[in-house]
Amino acid sequence: MNPHIEECRALALSILKPTPKQLEHGLELHRDALVWDAYSFIPGGWTREAMDSLAALSEAGADRDEISNCREEENQLRFLASPEALRQFKETFDAAGVDCVFQNSGEESNDIERLIQRLARRSYLCDKFRDVMARSVFPADVAAAKKAGKHTIYLTTNGVPLPHPIYSVENALFYLTVFYQLGVRMMHLTYNRRNLLGDGCAEPADGGLSDLGRAVIAEMNRVGIIPDVAHSGLRTSLEAAQCSKKPVVASHTVAGSLSKHYRGKTDEVIREIVKTGGYAGICTIPEFYRGTGKIDSFLDHIVYVAEHFGADHVAIGTDRVAECLSTEGIVWPNLRRSRPIFEQFWTPAVDPFEATAEMRLSVAWTNWPLFTVGLVQRGFSDDDIRKIIGGNVMRVAQATLEGCF
Repeated sequence: MNPHIEECRALALSILKPTPKQLEHGLELHRDALVWDAYSFIPGGWTREAMDSLAALSEAGADRDEISNCREEENQLRFLASPEALRQFKETFDAAGVDCVFQNSGEESNDIERLIQRLARRSYLCDKFRDVMARSVFPADVAAAKKAGKHTIYLTTNGVPLPHPIYSVENALFYLTVFYQLGVRMMHLTYNRRNLLGDGCAEPADGGLSDLGRAVIAEMNRVGIIPDVAHSGLRTSLEAAQCSKKPVVASHTVAGSLSKHYRGKTDEVIREIVKTGGYAGICTIPEFYRGTGKIDSFLDHIVYVAEHFGADHVAIGTDRVAECLSTEGIVWPNLRRSRPIFEQFWTPAVDPFEATAEMRLSVAWTNWPLFTVGLVQRGFSDDDIRKIIGGNVMRVAQATLEGCF
């Protein structure tokens, strides 16, 4: 096994300290169950060729977006050009034991031209490397991929595609169907900033869902797209759940009662999400879940949601990238500095928390099997563990498509 994967696994095991029986049972359960990451990124990698491409662009005076597109193209697609890189990509995926990833496939934006670029890369990757990866557009595809021994992705975007200018509400809703037909099955209502639909979680105000936001949710329900409030403000999240006729999710968040970071969701919001049949997906970002910052505190958030709202309404949305290639010998070029990206809007947390390398390694994406082991240790039944590590995502994916064409 890759030394880095072994290092991460050893660290997590030193924290969890499972008995041999717990470890064996957890790993076997993980292999047998459908494992569906509620929101994340498939493994990526950096090469010397990527550094050369970025340096050449910077020296040529390329703008921020051109450099950003090159970074994504290299890290998420072109690094797989060599057979060895493809082998390590598969090894990383196999180590995680993740059958399906709800894959970020659209940059944080409402701009159609921006959203479609990442979507194209994800689709092409699955076309190009179809022996290793599959793109699923229906829940049955996910089950079939697991049976065939393939990893698969289910597509989501970090924004709702909106035309510009908008001439009418009906005109604004048109591209939901277009993106659905391109394979997108979940969308963020907002990212961290306020948009035409509602407030993002980093806004100082806490405005609710707009009239257009309500129309968008109704259209998502009709078309078959899951509304995701992971980055939405609390009131927007609450009202989105209250007006939706189908499940709403917070795909990658934390329990707000255990952490005051603005990316968390309060009990009030989670309760409304639960009423829709949705779930809160707990992420593996130490700055968000806090506590010790390690795998034990991450598990605490899963336990909290399960105990207060039921195992049917919690999932795991890691929101982490696993770098599957060694970065030894990789030297980053001096790229031109640019101002912070407007759409991202990461405001400082009220109570800063500094994550260490050890914290991040303990919840590495390849440690997914140990998340299952940790749930065994916490006393969850096998049936409930199956729900948490993938079954709930499958259930919501199926429910969202009920009655849709």
